[in-house]
Amino acid sequence: MTPPWISPELVSWGRLPMHAVPHDERLSLDGTWRFQLLRRPSDRPDDDGWLTAAVPGCWTRQETWDQPHYTNIRMPFPGLPPEIPDLNPTGVYERTFRVPRTWSSRRVVLHVGAAESVMLVRVNDTDVGVSKDSHLAAEFDVTDVLRRGDNVLRITVVKWSDATYVEDQDQWWHGGITRSVFLYATDHAYLADIGVTCGLDDDLRTGRLSLTVDIGFAGIVPEPGWIIEAAIPGVLPMVRGMTERPGPPSWPLATVTRRQIVGGPAAVADERDAWREAHRREVPPAIGRVTIDVRVSGVEPWSAESPSLYPLELALRSPAGDLVERTTLQVGFRRVEVRGLDLLVNGRRIFIRGVNRHDFDQHTGRVISADSMRADLIQMKHFGFNAVRASHYPNDPAFLDLTDELGMYVIDEADIESHAFQSTLCDDPAYLGQWLARVSRMAIRDRNHPSIIAWSLGNESGHGANHEAAAAWLRTFDPSRPLHYEGAIRWDWTSDQRISDLTCPMYPQLADIVEHARSGLQRHPLVMCEYSHAMGNSNGTLAEHWDAIESTPGLQGGFIWEWWDHGLVQRLPDGSTRWAYGGDFGDEPNDGDFCTDGLVWPDRTPKPALWEHRALAAPVTLAFDALTDRLTITAKPDVLDLAWLTVEWEAAIGGDVIASGAFPAPGIGAGRSAVVTLERLPNNVRESADAFLTTRWRVARDLRWAPAGFEAFALQIPIGTAHRGTTSVEVAHGGGTEVVADDDGTIRHPLLATTPVLSLWRAPTDNDRIGGMAAAWATAGLDRLERRLVSFERHGELALIVDAVTTGAGLVVSHERVVWPRPDGGLTVEESVAIPHGLADLARVGVILETVPGLEAVTWFGTGPHETYPDRKRSGLVAIHRSTVAEQTVPYIRPQENGGHADVRWLELRDADGRGLRLAFDRPLQVSTTHHRASALAAATHHPELVPAPETIIHIDAAHRGLGTASCGPDTLPAYLVGPGTYRWTWTLTGIR
Repeated sequence: MTPPWISPELVSWGRLPMHAVPHDERLSLDGTWRFQLLRRPSDRPDDDGWLTAAVPGCWTRQETWDQPHYTNIRMPFPGLPPEIPDLNPTGVYERTFRVPRTWSSRRVVLHVGAAESVMLVRVNDTDVGVSKDSHLAAEFDVTDVLRRGDNVLRITVVKWSDATYVEDQDQWWHGGITRSVFLYATDHAYLADIGVTCGLDDDLRTGRLSLTVDIGFAGIVPEPGWIIEAAIPGVLPMVRGMTERPGPPSWPLATVTRRQIVGGPAAVADERDAWREAHRREVPPAIGRVTIDVRVSGVEPWSAESPSLYPLELALRSPAGDLVERTTLQVGFRRVEVRGLDLLVNGRRIFIRGVNRHDFDQHTGRVISADSMRADLIQMKHFGFNAVRASHYPNDPAFLDLTDELGMYVIDEADIESHAFQSTLCDDPAYLGQWLARVSRMAIRDRNHPSIIAWSLGNESGHGANHEAAAAWLRTFDPSRPLHYEGAIRWDWTSDQRISDLTCPMYPQLADIVEHARSGLQRHPLVMCEYSHAMGNSNGTLAEHWDAIESTPGLQGGFIWEWWDHGLVQRLPDGSTRWAYGGDFGDEPNDGDFCTDGLVWPDRTPKPALWEHRALAAPVTLAFDALTDRLTITAKPDVLDLAWLTVEWEAAIGGDVIASGAFPAPGIGAGRSAVVTLERLPNNVRESADAFLTTRWRVARDLRWAPAGFEAFALQIPIGTAHRGTTSVEVAHGGGTEVVADDDGTIRHPLLATTPVLSLWRAPTDNDRIGGMAAAWATAGLDRLERRLVSFERHGELALIVDAVTTGAGLVVSHERVVWPRPDGGLTVEESVAIPHGLADLARVGVILETVPGLEAVTWFGTGPHETYPDRKRSGLVAIHRSTVAEQTVPYIRPQENGGHADVRWLELRDADGRGLRLAFDRPLQVSTTHHRASALAAATHHPELVPAPETIIHIDAAHRGLGTASCGPDTLPAYLVGPGTYRWTWTLTGIR
């Protein structure tokens, strides 16, 4: 007999149909279990080899010989489906339990929340069932195998199986029981399934509740007259429905068993006729069904902004009127539809400000708590997200309870990704059952959640007959939601798209989606399923994406990849820890640090790019009239209103606050505007090029995700009308007594440790490295510059230095400097750099300064307080910021360029006594400070030999290349490239005593 772990046609055995009933009479089996990790499923456990393991838990995170393994596209082992390796870690979990005495005459079900990837269940040495699907629960009726006193439960989990080929997600491979295990009890007549659709009429105040309740009968004959009572306190008085005859179940037929046939129609005389009848009807008539349809007046619609929920109370009563079971579901009334090129929620076109999210914990891997899930969602709300794509599998049901409660649109995704074999398995009939089971079980379990606005058929699995079959089933089962699948539209956005109601491309070029929306050929709303890859120092051009989305009909947003850096905490031999990525556990093959591609670090600390999203997601736009001091506030077209906010504002010139105030946000919404006059603004605000209005928008009242007073977002706009030229640096000279340049072209100053040198290179970001730019820069020798003095001239106090700077590849860059001393003991340098046409794409054009040791405190006037770059600076507030040089290091897991600030006007560095230096620039420049020499950060190893410097190293860049997202997606836009030409800028250095 073929083992179940290499039988793709076998989806399950003995597993109960999926349902959406929260049976509450439970006995938790979570905790410490006896455990053995075998090397293959055919091995037998050793009676003396029992250890312990936590359930839920990944054995790969519990100090076993099997370690986490990270791959992206390729499989972690060679072979063709359904082949698996001989070394196949197999966990045997065992524990003893006792059921309550009150359950002695009841139906008892075992619930296993999730196991990776195949589980085999035995109770009291009796095989109970088999289940596949690592991210959905499996349930087994264990009533007939229980005994009084101690019962022994054994769950064997096989890591590699035929199902592994359809769970090939860009994630760590683990093994174990990853969600909670419990028993629950019901009567022999019980709530088998509940389906609720809560729609809205056009008035958006009248709800339509369609309720379908299936009543299961375990070993008893169903009779007419079973009663379902439904009520929503204060909104819907109790309504009743009654069974008239046994009806079909709501789940698709998987396996017809004798138990399912017992209690069929009286016309079925014997077992042979029962089987014939079952196959004729294609579903076993073993349950009773009650349907209720009713209008509900005066409801508050559910949306991500206003997640209004109502308790739907349900009761099952016998024909005699006895209460058999009771439960409560939280429901929300809302309507989702695709109308033309618009995705509408409650009749309103929304923008999807989304993020992809995996189940992840830096310590436990896939095992996460409800508190952790809540923390994820609250932080997403804090940073302006309104949507989550459950990539790439159904999340724990607790997650969906939280998205309902807190307000978050969800695309629920089936646990299907056959990335390594995406062109074949989608048409393989041996895998058809897995496609259907995974899609249908997800929808049956999750359909009652108002937060789910679309179903996804999976990810990166090609497009074939198996998808078509799953989509056909899903459209029939739930016509209230659109379908989503990127594989169906990948090669042609204007195709028939029978299985996707959304055009949902992955990492498209910005110009391409705009052109598509303007082409006249667009057929569906365009929502990018993945875009703006957040790997390392990334997410460049996010602002340009949202400028295009908000101004182009047919574009409705997308989902950033992704929420987490998936670095697992790893203890090293010396006792220290690090965040590990692919290869750090000896896992081969692996895809390195491609799993560290999130907006937050593994401890949920925000990366700088997260602040960019917060600013772009702000529900308002601002405009200021400097002649009348009037601020126009416009609510974005997809918001309800702004009444939940208050505004604090301050106006500043050169970083110095000159006026401030506060006011309640106007209660406007959906594209409307209001005008507020800012009092007490002095007249000179109009004359300054460095005058800015900063607004901080705070929560006016306690919300589910934020307390009153919480800063929801901050926006800044320039309010001066003066044009910024190139004269902000005071270039006074004369009276200086100290020579600032030697005859060999060396620039000297007591506060500089070495002469400033030209820099054309940066420590490669992940985007630079994977996108190929870093290799091109290395080939051009930009990290190996050699300076040769061409000429040196003195003209009084001025020194004219002309250098020829040769790259490692022999290309020559002309670098001219005019240097003169200042009366205050400082110096001024005019820089001119001519980049030849042979260098078409540079990382930067600037100079490096190294100061004397001890200058740790840093103050700057420019964007901040977080890291900003030319194509990721919309969130940066131009102000006077104070920090330390050490705090400017942004600790991306793989070391790379970091800590930059765009549009810096001046910078000060001081020691503990307040002494130091001041740098000022003729125009806003890109500037960074660090205690590590940038060249050391080029190393490709996980922990490069960084070169700590007691000096502070300052980069002053006349031009700095944008970040883009080329590690997986588009590079930066042409406007942010650094190419050939002449670059000029001026900087001054003065001492601070």
